[in-house]
Amino acid sequence: QLQLVESGGGLVQPGGSLRLSCAASGNAFSLNAMGWYRQAPGKQRELVAMIARGGTTKYGDSVKGRFTISRDNAKNTIWLQMDSLKVEDTAVYYCNAAPLDDADLAYPFTEFGSWGQGTQVTVSS
Repeated sequence: QLQLVESGGGLVQPGGSLRLSCAASGNAFSLNAMGWYRQAPGKQRELVAMIARGGTTKYGDSVKGRFTISRDNAKNTIWLQMDSLKVEDTAVYYCNAAPLDDADLAYPFTEFGSWGQGTQVTVSS
């Protein structure tokens, strides 16, 4: 089991940018795909982005072209660069680690694995 700690959330105006980070503790970091989910009030949690240990990425349709996920296995950390933010991006963002390989990201997968405590992102003018 990994321990995940998110940071970087906050309040930003529409069109602005934020960068989230997630630091993992535990020896299994390099064996996991890492990523971000989000949950807005009254809505189901949805995939934002996922990155496997080999660098393969998967993005939710609503963030493609605006968000970029990256990871550094040596630092046990992943980042989510969020640009061109919209009001509808407002949500609690959760870091996730799941035992998925690069090839697994080509297929649908359900939510499972380890979770962080969440960080609030609010996009508002």
